[in-house]
Order: sequence, then structure tokens, then C-alpha cells
Amino acid sequence: MIVDPTRVCELLVGLGDVMVLGAEDETGGPVRVHVETRSERPECPSCGGLVWSKDQRPVELVDLAAFGRPARLVWHKRRWSCPAPSCPVGSFTETAPHIAAARVAMTDRAGRWVTEQVGRHKRSVNELAVELGCDWHTINDAVVAYGTPLVEDPGRIGEVQALGLDETLFARLGRWRTQNWSTSVVDVRRGQLLDVLEGRSSAGACEWLTGRDQAWLDAIAWAVLDLSGPWRLAFTTMLPNAVQVADPFHLVKLANTRLDEVRRRVQHETLGHRGHRNDPLYRSRRLLTKAAERLDDKGTTKLTGLLEAGDPRGEVRTAWHAKEVVRSIYDHTDPDLALEFVTQLGTDLQDESCPPEIRQLGRTITKWRTQIAAWHQAHVSNGPTEAANNLIKVVKRIAFGFKSFRNYRIRTLLYAGQPNWDLLATVTPASPTTSP
Repeated sequence: MIVDPTRVCELLVGLGDVMVLGAEDETGGPVRVHVETRSERPECPSCGGLVWSKDQRPVELVDLAAFGRPARLVWHKRRWSCPAPSCPVGSFTETAPHIAAARVAMTDRAGRWVTEQVGRHKRSVNELAVELGCDWHTINDAVVAYGTPLVEDPGRIGEVQALGLDETLFARLGRWRTQNWSTSVVDVRRGQLLDVLEGRSSAGACEWLTGRDQAWLDAIAWAVLDLSGPWRLAFTTMLPNAVQVADPFHLVKLANTRLDEVRRRVQHETLGHRGHRNDPLYRSRRLLTKAAERLDDKGTTKLTGLLEAGDPRGEVRTAWHAKEVVRSIYDHTDPDLALEFVTQLGTDLQDESCPPEIRQLGRTITKWRTQIAAWHQAHVSNGPTEAANNLIKVVKRIAFGFKSFRNYRIRTLLYAGQPNWDLLATVTPASPTTSP
């Protein structure tokens, strides 16, 4: 057992080769521990000669809480002066990375701890600021400094076979609360968020893909997207050999949207107003979007009666059948037969006997027929991309929204980007002034 008070203090501080000079106990405030290093006199980084001790400057750093109280480590940093008149250095300040990184107002151990708490355990920055008794920016700067090398680790993004793109709302900014979007890049086979891009244009996606090496791009066999023109342009430009796959959910959702548009139009044409509680078509809205196989006999009878009462020209019934046929695309197992079926379906839905909304659906299916049928070969979807977007929304809710895209990107990638947390103990923190 160690009984030397000085050594006991040094063990409690836990920073290795440092000397504890004293402590301050401020009532109602943090406890301050004053330390200095025991390092030997360094050499001049420029000329390599011996240097002189010029003075000491105390630097107060936020540290981990001690015994239930906020703590501060006051590091008395030595300033050294080179006596050589020809040396351009003049004077410099000592560094000790195990105590604190340069230009970070927090000890190294505290910076790594708050990064894991925010990024891995999704705690809010404000919660940690209250716990450590410091400013919000102090915690956030540390998360950015230590989190940047984790998310930029080249080993985080491995080989990708199926790549998905989707957009999600980043923030509403400015006086008019203008929507600002971001693009999620996801490995849909592993469900890993690879990166978050500013904006939702094909240019941003192309720029990101340009930054990847050609071997990585060539390994991508499937490019998964919703029925989005910008994503198709990006994949066609940057991944010409990858097979594009249209997400099944978005196609069925589009069919349900067109069905609902027909119902609302017929409702207004027959009754002259929007749906009321007792209107037949309004009462049928949930049954119409429900899968046919999920309707029991009572539901089928009810839907049939409501359509007979509120759909005199049979347009809603036609749209409902069209939606069900679109759903049946994914009942096929043969890729060639599926492509033939989708091609014929797109043509049939453009017949003059169909409502205009369904003809529009037919044109969309014809335009995307190869991407729709490709699902029968790949069997991948944008479901993992939507799941990554849900994780992003969790981070946004915890943070009560973001204004800085840098903070938004780092926080979301730390939580949903699957960084290697084993590297946290060894990474070199990025300078807060140079972090992206």
C-alpha cells in the first residue's frame, strides 16, 4: 500500500509522469488540480541545441468528473527559449499529448470519453456539458477533434457490393425555414452508413464517388435507388457497370399514391367537396391501400359496397386493380419473365380506358422497367438506407436539430457509420480549426 501523500495524489490524477503541485477547492465550483510534467529538458526543434526555461503558463483544462464533482486540470506548461541567435524558432511551448491535444480545452482522456459517450451511446452534448461543468462548445469541439479520425478511417469503408442512395432532411434554416437536405450513402448489404453528403443532387453523389478508387467502384455490382432521376444520373455516370435496382417499397408507394389521387378526384367530381366522414370513398381510403390478401370477407364486402356507392364510373376500382397488379410484380421468380411482365404492364396501364393518374403510373413503370425488374436478380432494396435515415433522425432528436453540417455529419457517422471504436484509444485528434 502506498502511503506517500504526493504519490497518492499522482496516482489519483492518473497521468503518469506528472508532479502534482496542489489543489483548489472552490465552494460550489469544480475542484482544480495543478500539475506540471517531469519531462527532461528538450532540444530545439529547429537547430537541435539545448534550450533554456523561459517561464510557465498555467492552462486550465476540463477533466473527467472526480468523486461526483466537476474537475479541472491546471497544467503549468513550460515555455522554452533557444539561445542560438541564428535559430528562427525563438521560443516554444512544451507539449504532452497524453495530457491534452493542441488547441483542445479538455484533457486527452476526457476528450476520448466524451466522444464515445456522444457518438456510441448517443448522449447529448448539453448533457455532458452539465455533467462536466463546462461549455457546450468545449464538448462539441472535443467530439469533432477525436471523432474525425474515426469516421475518416480508411478501414471503416470496406468493399461494397450493393450501394444505396437516399435523401433525408438536414435542417430548416434561415428566416423562411428553408429545407436543407442531405444524401445518405449506404452499403445496403451490410446496412452501414458510409457517408453523409450535403445536398441531394447528382453532382454531390458524383463528387463523392470520384473520390473513391477505381477498384472500389468496380466491385459494386448493384446500385439501389428510389425512383429518383438525380440518383439514376449519378449511378449511370459513375457506375456504368453496376446494375441499377429500383426499390420495391417506393414503387408500391407510388401506386398507392396514384390510387389515392384517383379517389380524391372522383370524390370531388361526384360530391363537389373533399371527403367527409360519411362519404363512401372517404370511408374506403384505408381499405383501398390495404393489400388484397389481407382483406377478410367482411373487409372485401365492405370495400365492394363502398365502391358501388361512390364510384359510378369505376375509376377507383380500376386504380385499385392496377395497384394490386403492380404489387404482383414481386411474386415472380424468373428475372426474364419479370422484365416481360413489367414491360407489358407499363403498356397496359397507359391504355385510354385507364384514369389519367394510372396512365401516368404506366409511363413511370415503362421508364423504369429495367430497374424495376432488376430486383428479381439482386434481391436488394433501399430498406437499409431507410434504416440508416432513421438512425440519423434519432441523432437529430437527441441534438434538438443541427445548424452546422460538420457537426451533423460527424455525429451521425459516429452513431450509424460503424466506426472501429477500438481505435479511439490510439487515434490522433484532428485540430478543431482544420476539421471538415
